[in-house]
Amino acid sequence: MSDKSVLLIDSDTQRQYDLVQLLEFIDFGTVIATGYGDWGELDKPEGGWDAVVIGGAGDEQQTLAEIEQIKDRHGHKTPILVARPRKEESKALSPPAVAGVIELPAKYRQFQHALHQADIYQRSGNASSSVKTLFRSLVGNSRGIREIRRLIDQVADSEANVMILGESGTGKEVVARNLHYHSSRRDQAFVPVNCGAIPPDLLESELFGHEKGAFTGAISSRQGRFEMANGGTLFLDEIGDMPLSMQVKLLRVIQERMFERVGSNKSIKANVRIIAATHRDLEKEVDEGRFREDLFYRLNVFPIEMPPLRERTEDISLLIEELITRMEYEKRGSVRLTQNAIAALCQYKWLGNVRELSNLIERLIIMFPSGVVDMRDLPEKYRRDIAVADLPQADDSQDAGLDNSMEADVFQEQDINAPLRIPADGLDLKEHLTNLESSLIRQALEDVDGVVAHAAKRLNMRRTTLVEKMRKYGLQRVDKVS
Repeated sequence: MSDKSVLLIDSDTQRQYDLVQLLEFIDFGTVIATGYGDWGELDKPEGGWDAVVIGGAGDEQQTLAEIEQIKDRHGHKTPILVARPRKEESKALSPPAVAGVIELPAKYRQFQHALHQADIYQRSGNASSSVKTLFRSLVGNSRGIREIRRLIDQVADSEANVMILGESGTGKEVVARNLHYHSSRRDQAFVPVNCGAIPPDLLESELFGHEKGAFTGAISSRQGRFEMANGGTLFLDEIGDMPLSMQVKLLRVIQERMFERVGSNKSIKANVRIIAATHRDLEKEVDEGRFREDLFYRLNVFPIEMPPLRERTEDISLLIEELITRMEYEKRGSVRLTQNAIAALCQYKWLGNVRELSNLIERLIIMFPSGVVDMRDLPEKYRRDIAVADLPQADDSQDAGLDNSMEADVFQEQDINAPLRIPADGLDLKEHLTNLESSLIRQALEDVDGVVAHAAKRLNMRRTTLVEKMRKYGLQRVDKVS
């Protein structure tokens, strides 16, 4: 069950009961229910309420008054959701005045969307204290990432040159920033240079700077990256793409800790720590004469190899959460992925690694702004090996309750006498059994024309037990005299 604390305020006893059943059914959190005006007597949980749900049907002014009191007492960052019938519309009780609206009778996707809005609302209020460290966070609990953290801890506060190896998009610059942040140089500059993105004839000037008139177009003197990084860290990304002529000059600077600007004979001290990175196999490049062996050994004092994303798929769900949180903080939107969608992404090969995952999340935010993405909503390449056609299709045409819509969205009819095969991406046993029970109750009712007593006998259960389950699943009660 979720560890969220939810306050439900509604003086309508029946609606309060229905909302409690819906929230508990999807395990949204621990629900505390009370009437209008009574919630002030409750003890606020440590950390505050994760969400407040108000039954807002009927008296709009009373609902607005409750909202203002909640904000005055618990702060404006407490996410408030208003539950009201679909036919009732109110600009005063709609976002952004509240975090979201739960339309009644609730359909699964719309209900999930409203809860996701509350989650976004709450996290946006707490983001300022945590997102400052996002750029340096190494997300994941896989063995490979734990080893990377251990290596960073060992070498960060030394002056040793570090070589970061790994495929493109694995997060080599994230490691470099971690090394800088955890070093004694953290209060000085971190200066990145992409050696493969700068034309060879401009790379020397870019690294060492130049004097006015040193070459055509040099209309003024300019500092190079070594000077900018004085006292701090210089990150040479894609060092394997550096031409041999520049490798010689870089080696001299590393050895002598001195350099001159282009067009000058004045030596400048190079007080920098060098961290290099490449996706190339530098030992092979050395063997084939494309990289200097002496420079390789100067840079490769402490190698760190980043694992590709396909080798740490257990980190994907955490990475998705991290990327979404970052984009929410940057006001670029939000999205939520279902477990089926995440399971599908865990089976993808990720040739573009974390960078490709980040691009996908940004794409999904554009396609489904503040929405919920299921596996069938993913671009085709990410579900190519998944039997999407076998997934149940949501039936949004019926004006049914939450549990009926949930069943249409996630339950797949099958012969109960046939052996059940667990899908490759696993299943939620509790959810599956709940949907199975709901489906069998519906079938029993249909077989006996809705006579509850006959359906109970058919299911070998007490009539009162069946009535309670029907209430739970939002199934219509028809009591006929047999």
